[in-house]
Amino acid sequence: MIARIGRFLDERLGLSRFGRKALNKAFPDHWSFMLGEVALYSFVVLVVTGIFLTFFFNDSQNQVVYHGSYKPLAGVRMSEAYESVVHLSFDVRAGLVMRQIHHWAALVFLAAIVAHLCRIFFTGAFRRPREINWFVGVTLLLLGLANGFAGYSLPDDLLSGTGLRVANALMLSIPVIGPHIAFFAFDGEFPGTAIISRLYIIHVLLVPLAIMALLGVHLAILWRQKHTQFKGPGRREDNVVGSRLWPTYAAKSIGLFAIVAGVLAALGGLAQINPIWLYGPYDPASVSTAAQPDWYLGWTEGAVRLFPAWYFHIGRYGIPEVFWPGIFLPTVTFALLYAWPFLERRFTHDAVEHHLLDRPRDRPVRTAIGVGVLSFYIVLLVAGGQDIIAQKLDVSIEPVTNVLRALVFLVPLAAALFTWRFCHDLALEVPRPPRRVRRAQARIEDRATARIEDRAQAAEGLGPSTADGTGA
Repeated sequence: MIARIGRFLDERLGLSRFGRKALNKAFPDHWSFMLGEVALYSFVVLVVTGIFLTFFFNDSQNQVVYHGSYKPLAGVRMSEAYESVVHLSFDVRAGLVMRQIHHWAALVFLAAIVAHLCRIFFTGAFRRPREINWFVGVTLLLLGLANGFAGYSLPDDLLSGTGLRVANALMLSIPVIGPHIAFFAFDGEFPGTAIISRLYIIHVLLVPLAIMALLGVHLAILWRQKHTQFKGPGRREDNVVGSRLWPTYAAKSIGLFAIVAGVLAALGGLAQINPIWLYGPYDPASVSTAAQPDWYLGWTEGAVRLFPAWYFHIGRYGIPEVFWPGIFLPTVTFALLYAWPFLERRFTHDAVEHHLLDRPRDRPVRTAIGVGVLSFYIVLLVAGGQDIIAQKLDVSIEPVTNVLRALVFLVPLAAALFTWRFCHDLALEVPRPPRRVRRAQARIEDRATARIEDRAQAAEGLGPSTADGTGA
C-alpha cells in the first residue's frame, strides 16, 4: 500500500528525482560552517522549553499575596506574573530546570548568531550574490535581541523591572515621538498595567514567528545559492566540495544537535541563572544594586554609563543624555551592519560574484576594521559592570569610569592597527607563486579531485558528479 502511494506521488510530483538531488547535495566540511546550526538548534531548544513554560506563566500585573512553598517570600505582595514564576521554580516538577535551560539557550542562541555573523564578515561571505542573506542574518540578530529583552522582563522581578525602567527612559528620550511611544507601551505612566502582557505576546508569538519565517528564507536562499567554501584543492567558484547531505552531513548535524541540547540541559541543571526569588518582586520605588542585563545588551548598558551627561536642545525639543548611547548608538550600529556590503563594494570596486571565501589575513583592512569594532563593543560590555569593578578593586567609581572612557577609544585603535600589521606580515611570509604555476596546479588538482569523486560516486551507485559539486 505504501509503495503504491509512493509511486502515485512520484509519477505526478517527481519526488524521487528531487529527493535524489537533495540527498546528493554537498556541504563544506569546515567547522566554522556549523556555527549557524548551533544557533538553529539553540532556537529549537528555546521553542521546546518555551512551550513548557507557557503552561504555567501568568502575564497579569494584578497584585496578590504570596503563600507558596518559598518561605522567605511568604506574605509579600507581588504581581501574579512574579508569583507564577516563583511557583514554576519551586512547585512545578522540572519547572526550574526548564526555566534555566530556556535562559541558557537564549544566551547561546545570540552568541552563535554573533559568531556566525563574524565568520561571514571576516571571510567575505556577505558579498554578491549573498547580500540578502546578510540582511536576513542581521535582522535575526536584531529580533533575537528584542526577544531576549522581552523574555528577560517577563518575571517582573526587581532586576528586570529596573531594566524596564531604563527602557522607559530611553523611549522618553526620543525627540517628539518618544513620550507617545512610552505611553503606548506601558499603557500610561511607568510602570503602567499592560507592559508584561504586551511583552508576553511579543515574546511567545510575534517575534518567534518572525524568526521562524526568516530562518526559512535564510535556508531557502542558502539551498538555492549553495554554500560558500574556503579555497583549496579542487574548489572553484562553480562547485562545492564536501560531504553529501545523506548520510555523512546528516549524521554530523544530528550529532551536533545532540551536543547542543546536552550542553544546554547540563547548564540548566548545574549552573544557576537568574534566581528571581533572591531579587524579590518589582517595586517602582526601589532599584536593585549591581543591575546588569544579559551579555547581549551589556554593551548598551556600558554605553549609557560611559557617555557624559550632555543635554542638548534642538529648537524647542530637548534631547536627554541617554538618547545618544541608548538610541543613537544602536541605530547607527545596525544601520552600518545593513549597509556594509554596499560600503565595501563602493570602496573596493568589487562587484563580481564570489563563491570562494577570503582568508581574513588576505583582507587586512576589512579584518582590522572588524577587530577594532569588536574591541569597541567588548570595552562597552565591560563598562556595563563598572560599579562591580570598582567594588572589587575597592576604589571609587569615578576613576574606573574615566579609565574605561579612555579605553573605549584606545583599545579599538590599538587592536585595529595591530591586526592590520599582523595580516600584512602573514601575507609577506607566504609569497604567491606565478600565475601560470597557480593555473597549472589548479588544473592538476581539479582532475585529481574529479577522479576521486567519480570513484566514490560509482562505489555509492550515484553516478558521476556534476559541475556544481551537488551530484547527479
